[in-house]
Order: sequence, then structure tokens, then C-alpha cells
Amino acid sequence: MAYLQVNEITKRFGGLIAVDHVNFEVEKGEIVSVIGPNGAGKTTVFNMLTGVYSIDSGEILFDGKAIHNQKPLKIVEAGISRTFQNIRLFPNMRVIENVLVGTHIRTQYNFFDTILRNKKYQLEESEKTKRAIDILNSLGLGDRIHDYASNLPYGDQRKVEIARAIATGAQLILLDEPAAGMNPQESEELLHFIKELRDKNFTIVLIEHDMNVVMHISDRIYVIDHGKKIAQGTPEEIINNERVIEAYLGGTRNAGD
Repeated sequence: MAYLQVNEITKRFGGLIAVDHVNFEVEKGEIVSVIGPNGAGKTTVFNMLTGVYSIDSGEILFDGKAIHNQKPLKIVEAGISRTFQNIRLFPNMRVIENVLVGTHIRTQYNFFDTILRNKKYQLEESEKTKRAIDILNSLGLGDRIHDYASNLPYGDQRKVEIARAIATGAQLILLDEPAAGMNPQESEELLHFIKELRDKNFTIVLIEHDMNVVMHISDRIYVIDHGKKIAQGTPEEIINNERVIEAYLGGTRNAGD
């Protein structure tokens, strides 16, 4: 069984079928992209994977266990974390503080330990701080630890958001349009950065509109249009697929995703 197995998931909003019996799989250590025109249902799929939306039918299995219709916290605890199309850092907090937010998903001390700041609290906080620093160092952000998030270049802010996702203990990282708003140089740096994450044994699923990033980074690609999967394959197979070309170039699209 695949590391992430998505079987025939469907999501309806009233009379609208936003995602229609979509299935795909991701093997451990892969970089898999989910692409499609605006309004295709890609972000809805991510929201179903992370518990933001329940599914109306189908199933989602991660590492052999069902995770569909669980609360987002439980899915993070299972080992899945995500970033967002619009960066959601705390701009007036320092870089390390933003990453520490991710580590606290697995906090073992309680409210009274926090109030008393006892040995248990201090030891765990010290361990979390070390882990946050190690993550930032491994991502090339060790010299920005004490900077405020709002003062970082856009590309580095993306990296901090990914660092926070890693800090939750996740092994499967979902990236929602990580190249959005980046210039060509930043996109190229992001491409290498995501490959480095894969080399560090993370599994990556991304939604992305920048086809240069998608085609140069993906092991496999799934294409969604009007809520349905219309194609899957390697970058070489997808770029020459007539249904994919038609989905991107033909017809009128709905606004939003």
C-alpha cells in the first residue's frame, strides 16, 4: 500500500460537486504535484487531506491508517502538515518563535508546569528550542533565527513556514502553491530547496501553478479539472497529454480554487 492512499474521495457543497471521486497515491520519498486550472478543486483536496473539510464519500489512508474526517490536530499528530498559498507566519514574532509554534503540537508539560516553570517545563522548552534551531540550520536559515518574520525576503518567509511544518514532526508535507508571488530566481531556489527536503527523507505533495517548478521537480503529476482527475503520469507524459492541454487552454474557468 502507498504511503498516502486517496480512494474515490468526494466533496459536495450544496448542489455543487467540488471534488468528484478523486483517487491518487503517493509513495514514501516522492515529490508529487497536483495541478489543474483555477477552480479545479485542488485546494479542496488539500483541505480534505488535512481535516479542514470532511469527505462525503471515499477514504484517505496515511501509512496504512484511515485519517479521513479526523480533526486537523489528529492529522498533524499522525505526521501530515501543510503550508498555505498565502503565508501565515506571525510577522511580529521572531523566526525561531514561529518555528517553536510548530513544536508545541507535541508538548508534554501541562498548564501548571507552565505557570510554575518547573524543571519539566524548562527541560522540554530547551529541547524544543534546540530542535527548532537544528531545523532552521538544516534549511539554511540559521543566521536569521532572531530576525522578525516580517523582515525576511519573501522566499525566506516561505522557508520559515515550511520549517514550522517540519517542526510539528510531520514526514509528509503538503505545499499549497509555494512559488506563488516569487520571481524567477526565487522560484529556482525553491525548486532546489524542495529537492533538498526530499533528500532529507520528507515526502512532498504540492499544488503549484508554476509549470517550470512542477515539471522540473515532480516524480509524478495528477491533473484535476472540474473536480475530477483527468490525467496522471510523469512530467513528460503530462506535458503531452491532450486532455491536459485542453483543460488549460480551452473553455471558461471558474474563479477561485
